[in-house]
Amino acid sequence: MSQAPTAYGQGVSSQARNLRWLLSNLVEEVPGIGSVAVVSSDGLLLLSSDPDRADETARPGDAGGPRGSSADLATIVSGLGSLTQGAAKLMDGGAVKQTMITMDEASVFVMAISDGSLLGVHAAPDCDMSAIAYHMALFVGRAGHVLTPELRTELRKSMESAQ
Repeated sequence: MSQAPTAYGQGVSSQARNLRWLLSNLVEEVPGIGSVAVVSSDGLLLLSSDPDRADETARPGDAGGPRGSSADLATIVSGLGSLTQGAAKLMDGGAVKQTMITMDEASVFVMAISDGSLLGVHAAPDCDMSAIAYHMALFVGRAGHVLTPELRTELRKSMESAQ
């Protein structure tokens, strides 16, 4: 794997750089998105739209994401993933593909990635839900086949070193 220095402080593979680029592009190109997180099937943060803030504490009025922390978004995404998977089992509903929650002041979207990981988006309450769902599906389609166990380990270690 080719490696290059990044803002995360370590060299990363081209696959990791490509996933980070896709994630950054999702945030920059889709109006209404505040923050994005990719969470492994065991609940660990793999990628974040704000990796330098992965362990920040909450600040009043911070609109960067849930309580201003990608770690908080990862926790929410992981919890929602577990809850909806449990509900799907109880209802014999099959695999959960997407979860959308709208609130007065925010929206949260969670989409399954083929390897069991989850893509989570924190967005504005007046966002275009169909545009966000479409772009999330594009990300999942592009990311799903490259999220190998080796790449998940590399991403997890990279996030840990950023904290």
